[in-house]
Amino acid sequence: MFVEVLKSKIHRVTVTEANLNYIGSITIDEDLMEAANLIPNEKVYIVDNNNGERFETYAIKGEAGSGVICLNGAAARKVQPGDIIIIMSYAMMDFEEAKKFKPAVIFPDTATNKLAK
Repeated sequence: MFVEVLKSKIHRVTVTEANLNYIGSITIDEDLMEAANLIPNEKVYIVDNNNGERFETYAIKGEAGSGVICLNGAAARKVQPGDIIIIMSYAMMDFEEAKKFKPAVIFPDTATNKLAK
């Protein structure tokens, strides 16, 4: 039996941009992606703490150290710059493996979207 479990989570980052006229996705600072074990084109789920929106898209790598969190395309209509969001991804795994699996969960500074040093 396989189950779907949390694989990666970026807990509470601030949306820096919303770009309606870009191909759909979310641009995430490369440093955050690496720390959260996310890869480019990976499916992610977004939860907006400000307005309750929940939706899915895919991740694209933004400039390392920039703090960028930009919702692109249609997803740009679901957020506003300044909103606090949570970014999550899930993975399918064997039931026994899932019991032992530890997701990568990070807590960036919401003022800068950067990790504490």
